[in-house]
Amino acid sequence: MNSKKLVLETTAPFQGLPELVAHKEGLFAKEGLTLEWVERESDDKSTKVDVNSPKGLDPFSSHGKMLEQGKADLYNACEWGNYCRVQDTKVGSRQVGRRGIVTFAAIVVRPDSEVFTPQQLAGKTVGVPFYFGTHYLALHLLDGFMPRDQIRLCRVSNGSRERYNAMMKGEVEATTLTEPYVSLAEKNGCRVICSAFYHGTEVASDRVDAETYGAFNRAVREAVKRINADKAKYLHYFIDYHAKKDPEIAALKPEDLRAGRIVVIDPAPIPANELQNTYDWLKSWGMLEETATPLALVNLDVQRAAHTIAAE
Repeated sequence: MNSKKLVLETTAPFQGLPELVAHKEGLFAKEGLTLEWVERESDDKSTKVDVNSPKGLDPFSSHGKMLEQGKADLYNACEWGNYCRVQDTKVGSRQVGRRGIVTFAAIVVRPDSEVFTPQQLAGKTVGVPFYFGTHYLALHLLDGFMPRDQIRLCRVSNGSRERYNAMMKGEVEATTLTEPYVSLAEKNGCRVICSAFYHGTEVASDRVDAETYGAFNRAVREAVKRINADKAKYLHYFIDYHAKKDPEIAALKPEDLRAGRIVVIDPAPIPANELQNTYDWLKSWGMLEETATPLALVNLDVQRAAHTIAAE
């Protein structure tokens, strides 16, 4: 079997656990794929309470950065953000389907916060990483509890550690966190105000054909099967990924995390009705202004063929 090389932007377990498991357990190699990972992390970890929308910000500050430079073939990120990125791509990248993990995230406050319910966040600063999943999730969650003009988002780092620090220092009233930082926050007495799961998608360059992406997803499907068979076995991924740089995370034990927050499913095409609904919702927030149809945001041919191949 001839090996096909794929260059992927790095991914954390909360957004790419099946890919990490497939890589570590040799499932990509079994499909004839050689993976190379390239770092795409943003250098700007600052909090800017006066930046209250994504307008004028770079959607490729992290996710998609290396693909836009021609240094990666594939990346995964939240579905909402990827709609916006492929609108602005300069290299013709397109979404090719949903990733294998359905991410859990939460809006969290300090132990001494006077906020106990989502509606009490009206007019208060909620730190979010613009163009990342929890930015859009915060809009969805808060929109149900207050008028839109009372939602006050501000710009914080795309890393949960920096967002957590900003919240604990009082720079923002609340912030969004993903695992393992939701569990760390809870262990340290913080309160989850509201939470939800959200989808992500894969974005590919035109170098990724249906056969290659199909093989990629066959490996991911096998990883999904293994994770679902024993979620507790894979909780350590969430700790190990951060342990070298974060002593507080290194001190966590797998049992400190909840297996129920790990939801993995077979990668699949974006359903047509959800594609349209997401497009309409983003438009309602003043995004996707240059896109006339959601069909322009997906490579439908590769998506259809690749997922058919993966299921064989």
